[in-house]
Amino acid sequence: MAQVELRNLNKIFRDPQTKKEVAAVNNLNLEIHDGEFLVLVGPSGCGKTTALRMIAGLEEATSGEIRIGETVVNDVAPRDRHIAMVFQNYALYPHMNVYENMAFGLKLRMLPNLFWQLTHMAEARKIKGEIDHSIQNAAELLDIKHLLDRKPKALSGGQRQRVALGRAIVRVPQVFLMDEPLSNLDAKLRVQTRAELIKLHRRLKITTVYVTHDQVEAMTMGQRIAVMKDGLLQQCDTPLELYHNPANMFVAGFLGTPSMNFVPAEVKPSQNGSGPIVDAGAFQMQMPEEKSAALQAYAGKSVMLGIRPEDLHDKAFAPVALNGSAANNTTRMQVDVIEPMGAISTLYLTAGQHTLLATVEAETKAKEGAPLDLVLDAGAAHVFDVETEQKIV
Repeated sequence: MAQVELRNLNKIFRDPQTKKEVAAVNNLNLEIHDGEFLVLVGPSGCGKTTALRMIAGLEEATSGEIRIGETVVNDVAPRDRHIAMVFQNYALYPHMNVYENMAFGLKLRMLPNLFWQLTHMAEARKIKGEIDHSIQNAAELLDIKHLLDRKPKALSGGQRQRVALGRAIVRVPQVFLMDEPLSNLDAKLRVQTRAELIKLHRRLKITTVYVTHDQVEAMTMGQRIAVMKDGLLQQCDTPLELYHNPANMFVAGFLGTPSMNFVPAEVKPSQNGSGPIVDAGAFQMQMPEEKSAALQAYAGKSVMLGIRPEDLHDKAFAPVALNGSAANNTTRMQVDVIEPMGAISTLYLTAGQHTLLATVEAETKAKEGAPLDLVLDAGAAHVFDVETEQKIV
């Protein structure tokens, strides 16, 4: 196990024809703790895979420093960085069986050329025994011992993924690097393999950097999540901290399914000593007093109101605490579409010119094309600066 540290890391690609420069990774500073499972997440082109490839040594950093443990590895060859990488496409050799695929990397590292093996037969046998022991242990851990004689073409997608993991495990690396390893699996198998990876990390306790564009994977797997956009690190924190206290509109909108509702609004001064009012035109929200100080500077200014779908409550089922003090936060919206999901229902709502989503109890009496009274949870709402997109409260 080892800590990974990225200091002022940059990667700039230059178009040879236009000479235009594109910053794929821009001044990335990130510390991945020893034994931590950290997820790099963001949309396509945000720089997450480029950052991972620079840690692996597959991509040269334009500037900045990469540390694995106490060693600066910028000039260290990939094979000497004590890392193991799991790729999106598994990268298994089709002409080798599972055992041979898992043993291939170890043989390259531990066994010199054939001439050496013929002249040092006793030592070679000992090394081969160690390799076999490592493979058998990893195969048992991943429940693939019965597959060791099969070729990759005879394996399912989930089995191939476990073989790729096994090949990484037998190296006993200091760091695991995983580049969207579940993206080729179907939805059900993805959920199952996700749980297996979490359990595997708990057993091995090896520092892991996991890249994905899927925010569900990020939220369920990561001990911490680093959110990237356009090569820039937006925020890095625990899943729940990111969800409840996003630093900006991008993080707020990227994490969560369905995503956060954003509504243009204006801050109005408090009335009768109560908290300030965020006026969205079609509805108003009276903010709690603890958010007053931060919003006072924005009185009379335009802001962006953010509220998650689960914080719009069907008034008939709203928590007592909200119903008892929500006179200023109850509004009527038009129900356009209802999506029953079993445990909950997702409502597509219209309030004036605004379209919002709400997730409510499955027993809701809402009807498509009819109005519905909703209670807005102001305590869970966010307000963002429209120019910087940074969170105000």
